[in-house]
Amino acid sequence: MFSTIRAASASRATSRAFSTSTRRHDLAKLTLIGNLGRDPELKTTKNDKEYVSYSVATTNVLPPGPEGERNTSTTWHRVLSFLPGSNKYLQTLKAGSKVYVEAAYEIREPEQDADPSTPQGQRQIFLRHESLRVISTPRAKEAETAGEEHM
Repeated sequence: MFSTIRAASASRATSRAFSTSTRRHDLAKLTLIGNLGRDPELKTTKNDKEYVSYSVATTNVLPPGPEGERNTSTTWHRVLSFLPGSNKYLQTLKAGSKVYVEAAYEIREPEQDADPSTPQGQRQIFLRHESLRVISTPRAKEAETAGEEHM
């Protein structure tokens, strides 16, 4: 009896774990782990739709230079959230918080006749907020000062 159950389980494990339907789901997702550059800001679109904008700084460690010095470069990512439930939470976060962010992204090519010195004339990457987890919060200066007084 148990050998029949094991055989049935084994045959299910070797079957495909994905759908074979013709329906297709594409994905363009970016994961960031970095620090908030400033407090998230509530803004409004031209159509009066509220959204929150926040910036995440990520640091890349480059190979050591000829003198063995450690080189780093920082990249800034601007993320936009159009999710009302998330927006309330995002507005409570403070600059310096280390965060884990998942965002969908879209690359928009420049408009054909636009001036290259304007945003419309440049290639743009739009990051749309999907989720955020706080890894750590910045230490409050008051707490640091109070801690030093007790030493």
